[in-house]
Amino acid sequence: MDFLTIIGFVGAFGLIIMAMGDPTPFIDIPSIQIVILGTFAAVVARSSVPELIGTMSAVMKTVKYKIDKPEDLIEELVNLGTIARKDGMIALEGQDINNPFMAKGIRMLVDGMEGSTIKSSLEREMGMIKKRNAESINVIGSVQEIAPAMGMVGTLVGLVIMLGNMSDPKSIGPAMAIALLTTMYGAIIANVLCVPLAQKLVKHDAADGLNYELIIEGVMFIQSGGNPRMLTDLLLSFVNPKARGKLEAAAG
Repeated sequence: MDFLTIIGFVGAFGLIIMAMGDPTPFIDIPSIQIVILGTFAAVVARSSVPELIGTMSAVMKTVKYKIDKPEDLIEELVNLGTIARKDGMIALEGQDINNPFMAKGIRMLVDGMEGSTIKSSLEREMGMIKKRNAESINVIGSVQEIAPAMGMVGTLVGLVIMLGNMSDPKSIGPAMAIALLTTMYGAIIANVLCVPLAQKLVKHDAADGLNYELIIEGVMFIQSGGNPRMLTDLLLSFVNPKARGKLEAAAG
């Protein structure tokens, strides 16, 4: 679980609420309708159902998803390669592999598929995963763009209401609240919520992409029957320089 995401959001919204003092004046139903519900409706209009479902799943992953460390994946691939070289590919069947992408590659090795078929299948799988990630990032980017625009719409609505009722002092306050609060809601949604989420998803997608490439290289090396002791050197470029010492020591 990514506790930094939770800490960041709780801290950001907590500080905003603390600065408000009494949050009651900052809650305005018309402003919520214009910005929050209006933004949701506009995003629904530009998205498909799979994109919306995928985005909700991706947002949950920013909190719950654990990215595998490249060095751990290399150690696992070396271990699997050692088993395959010693006892044959069939010995890989039933091995406990947590990474679904790696598990798929190993299953294809066990099934005796050709190397070109395995590589094309894994690359296609990687491409589809990255495509779904890009769709989720685009949906969040749409929210980031639309929320401030809806805030501006709310500001104009509030100003029109206020200017149309200047003779009634009691109507000026609620109209001004709409004008100001919609802008605030839009800015909070875009900058406090969407920007960190989009950046986190981009970071996860990049890290996963490197891991997928690492796994493809490792699986193809195992398929070719190469010496597992050389696999670490082959995949070392995927690892942060600070973490390479442990792998190099293990490889001898």
